[in-house]
Amino acid sequence: MDWLSVLPPIMAIAVVVWRKEVISALFAGIFLSEWLLAGPGVGSLGTAWLNSLERIVGVFTEGGNARLLIFSLMIGALLAFVRASGGVTALVSLLVNNGVASTPRRTALLTSAVGGAIFVESNLSILTAGILSRGLFDKFKLGRARLAYIIDSTSAPICILILLNGWGAFVLALLSDYDLPAAAAVVLWGSIPFNFYAIFTLMLVFYTAWTGKVYGPLKTSIDNVSEAQKVEVEVAATSASFLLVPMLVLIGGMVGFMYWTGGGDLAQGSGSKSVLYATATASLVAYIMMLMQGKHSHVQLVKIGFEGMGELLPLVSILLFSLALGSSLNVLGTGVYIASLVSDFLPVVLIAPVLFITGAIISFSTGTSWGTFAILIPLGVPLIQNLGLPAEFVLAAILGGGVFGDHCSPISDTSAVSALASGCDLLEHVRTQLPYALFTGALTIVAYFLLGLIIL
Repeated sequence: MDWLSVLPPIMAIAVVVWRKEVISALFAGIFLSEWLLAGPGVGSLGTAWLNSLERIVGVFTEGGNARLLIFSLMIGALLAFVRASGGVTALVSLLVNNGVASTPRRTALLTSAVGGAIFVESNLSILTAGILSRGLFDKFKLGRARLAYIIDSTSAPICILILLNGWGAFVLALLSDYDLPAAAAVVLWGSIPFNFYAIFTLMLVFYTAWTGKVYGPLKTSIDNVSEAQKVEVEVAATSASFLLVPMLVLIGGMVGFMYWTGGGDLAQGSGSKSVLYATATASLVAYIMMLMQGKHSHVQLVKIGFEGMGELLPLVSILLFSLALGSSLNVLGTGVYIASLVSDFLPVVLIAPVLFITGAIISFSTGTSWGTFAILIPLGVPLIQNLGLPAEFVLAAILGGGVFGDHCSPISDTSAVSALASGCDLLEHVRTQLPYALFTGALTIVAYFLLGLIIL
């Protein structure tokens, strides 16, 4: 397909910008991809239409994808339960009265700290920090877009730096088949100080939280929200335990199920299974606590749960279409083609910056950082072997590029989950986070170039 393979993601992004609506843009990308796979021509339009529908259906045949979609719906039920229980209102009052989150600065720092502390799984980090902080951000009129930025820009960077999680296990598995200068685990851990994008991003989040200063579209978004915040119906405060207990079950369950699914090895655990099991268990605990409270009947709680799921259905649909587009682009070879562009006539000093940029383009176009790792590591390792490059330096550029593009992409599942957890519109989240991601991305490119002049 060569250059034609980049047209579907370009189409999706263009329609997003044009129509300001994501679902139709994603389907347009899926349809164009399937049309190219079927053989461009008027006669294949019908086949492309049917194949597009089958591609979407095919998402459910992959266990990890199906679990991610179900978990996204169940989070809606969990959010509805803790909101209707009065636990959110009670926790906000408790944190404010005790001084833990008594100011906008402390609220932002608390959110950053919670997101950073939960490095086991990126979606769990996003959800925990988002659910805990939504009420606080509303109280101080900080805006949901700012909350989405903090939890999104904390989760993946901390996961790719700590590495005692599924991210580390996945990259380690990709490296294990290659003959590297050192053991794969040593190379992976050695990449941490060179992962400039993740480090710069976390520094910028802390700066924003500490100073309270925001720039670009995020400032405008905050001003608009401050004037007309979409306020959820506030339920009378009951006990913070109605929020804290389910959240502790969610966090503890995630860690426990990661350990269990990994056969005693936390890093080998299944993130998709663990987050689904933990979310379902936390939802069950919240349901039982509210039922025992006596203020809600079983029928009322079922209605509350399904209403919560319904609120998230548009975002779950976006997630479904994003996964389908990623699957179609994988067959089309979009990522492989983009990666192949860097393999010819590349000066040694530019290898790390170009791999970083290439990773960003692939993850931006396909909406997946893990898929980007799977495409670029097989390209980067031969460069390490043949040119004698520092393995940790090159690997860090690949990993950072995957996270960078994912942060910028409106078709990324991480962007969708961040919007979901914060209650922010997806396109508003992408629009307001983009300048921050581009700024740290630019700093990273400069850092890789300057360091390359020194060590290569």
